Amino acid sequence: MDVPTLVEQAREGRPRAVARLISLVEGASPQLREVMARLAPLTGGAYVVGLTGSPGVGKSTSTSALVSAYRRAGKRVGVLAVDPSSPFSGGALLGDRVRMSEHASDPGVYIRSMATRGHLGGLAWAAPQAIRVLDAAGCDVVLVETVGVGQSEVEIASQADTSVVLLAPGMGDGIQAAKAGILEIGDVYVVNKADRDGADATARELNHMLGLGEARGAGDWRPPIVKTVAARGEGTDEVVEALEKHRAWMEEHGVLAERRRARAAHEVETIAVTALRERIGDLRGHHRLDALAERIVTGGLDPYAAADALVAAVTEGAADSSG
Repeated sequence: MDVPTLVEQAREGRPRAVARLISLVEGASPQLREVMARLAPLTGGAYVVGLTGSPGVGKSTSTSALVSAYRRAGKRVGVLAVDPSSPFSGGALLGDRVRMSEHASDPGVYIRSMATRGHLGGLAWAAPQAIRVLDAAGCDVVLVETVGVGQSEVEIASQADTSVVLLAPGMGDGIQAAKAGILEIGDVYVVNKADRDGADATARELNHMLGLGEARGAGDWRPPIVKTVAARGEGTDEVVEALEKHRAWMEEHGVLAERRRARAAHEVETIAVTALRERIGDLRGHHRLDALAERIVTGGLDPYAAADALVAAVTEGAADSSG
């Protein structure tokens, strides 16, 4: 595979090239290092928005409505629908693709479903690299939607510039969100299906729960609550307005750069830890780890000294490979 040509084609926005690059990410291809090295100078322009929420709140419909709103504004949009619980299958999130089929023929929209279960490093490893591909491909906005709940949603928030938490009336979402820690990660809150009974009550409950959080200073960001009916596109422009206000606030206060630095540091750490685990696996294959374990069992070595020996073996191997 000619990586330089593939990257150049992706930069031109060719869907097939973008798809192949994301497949390299999913498959942890040996060519991934070269791909990332060539993509690096082309990234940094995309605004990344994460969308989280319980199943049934209308995430895919809301994502599709946001795509339409951004396209009306002339923005190129990438959508990454991530399912942390599904195996690699390519069709893990076909339902999302169907729900967003209205954008399928739009050359200014790229939609990709991505599964991460069983991946070394999981979501934290694969998602930021797929986002980087979409960024380099010229997407102005990248929407990252997760199908999972709980920890996967918190992970998605760590990959985004702005996190949107979606809720719906009559689902007990407020309490559920509080339990899952989702209230701590939202920058913008959306009560979807606002034409249903209980929408106002849900918004009030959410507002109350957000008010119970830590005190904010005069210049701090106060997460807005926006009511929508995504299936009809109602309220979506207000969501985009809230997102743009948050982006402007982050840029003004240096928060955007700070979040991106933290994200990059986390990504580097994840890749490094993954490499170390692979190296430890190599040592296990050569029975080095088993020998240390045997000495612990027989009382000849304590676990801390064994760990020191393992670290020394790992770093020694790294030095040998770099030399």
